[in-house]
Amino acid sequence: MGKISYLLCIGLAMIGTVWAIEAEPDYGPVAYEFHWSVNDEHTGDIKSQKEQRKDDKVVGQYTIIDSDGYLRTVDYTSDAHNGFNAIVNRTPTDIKIPQPEPKKLIATKLAAPVLPLAPLVHYARPSLKGPAPAHGNYVSVSGPTAQYKY
Repeated sequence: MGKISYLLCIGLAMIGTVWAIEAEPDYGPVAYEFHWSVNDEHTGDIKSQKEQRKDDKVVGQYTIIDSDGYLRTVDYTSDAHNGFNAIVNRTPTDIKIPQPEPKKLIATKLAAPVLPLAPLVHYARPSLKGPAPAHGNYVSVSGPTAQYKY
């Protein structure tokens, strides 16, 4: 038994030398810059974003008109030393966001008495008295107008 474990250890050591750990390749510096905006005064959808990255430092800003008409501006930075940081400013504007019209509810008189909406469901097992069903359990469902057993 000792000889087999010795050979197993030598085999694992040989496999470990075949798989060498390689460093991740350096793809060079990372840099990008983008910006976009939407300005639809009919729906009130007014927003924008701009961001730039050089190596591991990201700097950006986004703006949006909140539903209460305030302009929210978020200036953010992110880097390996400080992590993610954001400064949020809200300033009032004269922009009015269109609000949907409230729907009017129409009351109706019920002709029948109010009954429970959900049917009652009973899960049962075969009775120990009397004949057992052909196979498995059965379910009984009863509601205000119908009863089902299956």
